[in-house]
Amino acid sequence: MCTMKNKKLLGKRIKEIRKLKNYTQEELAEMINLETSSLSGIESGRFFPSLHVLDKLSQTLDVELVEFFKFSTVDIPKNLDEEIIKIILNQKAQNKVIIYKLLNTLFPIA
Repeated sequence: MCTMKNKKLLGKRIKEIRKLKNYTQEELAEMINLETSSLSGIESGRFFPSLHVLDKLSQTLDVELVEFFKFSTVDIPKNLDEEIIKIILNQKAQNKVIIYKLLNTLFPIA
């Protein structure tokens, strides 16, 4: 489950990367076909971006998806395996493809 704290950390990280790439919110929002207010909500931690939006952000900002999650404090549930499976099972097929790409990039099976 994504806690409010984790949502804020993700938003803050997206904002950091956007600024490192020298984009304004307006520029980046237009590039990924998203309302500026929606991007603002993501960066402030009010909204959690869909996997589709995260994928578009990573492509546009030219970073791996994992870069958005490189923040230090994350709440890890005790039943981690069950939570991971539950998250994946509840996704649409399009999101499962993105999850697969992310996991395969991070943890390739030789």
